[in-house]
Amino acid sequence: MTKQIWLNLPVKDIKQSKMFFSKLGFSFNEEHDTEYSTCMLVGGNNFVIMLFEQTTFQEFIKNKITDTQQSSEMLISIDAESWEEVDAIAYKVEEAGGTVFSKPALSQGWMYGCGFADLDGHRWGVLYMDFSKLS
Repeated sequence: MTKQIWLNLPVKDIKQSKMFFSKLGFSFNEEHDTEYSTCMLVGGNNFVIMLFEQTTFQEFIKNKITDTQQSSEMLISIDAESWEEVDAIAYKVEEAGGTVFSKPALSQGWMYGCGFADLDGHRWGVLYMDFSKLS
């Protein structure tokens, strides 16, 4: 049976991507770093997102890489502990060179979040959920 799941993303430049995500507060397991990849850790359970330079990624998938300027194949969502953390991440994204495509806002009365694109155009959602206000 499957024991772990991890996500693999293509990036144009490993060093720039690692610097971008470091500025957002993500950490890395540098034991798994290579010249063409890095192992990013997300959340308390250290969910693994492998970042691969596009040529290496293409060797794995045997298919075309999605043009993130034209379309999105997925939305990667992460949680936040507060409204303030959502706001802080949105600010850090812009400071680090990413794009906030959906400004922080309240949704359905109990969710507060934003959406951003990283340096390679991958779409991310950041969401704080106040379940006490869920009706």
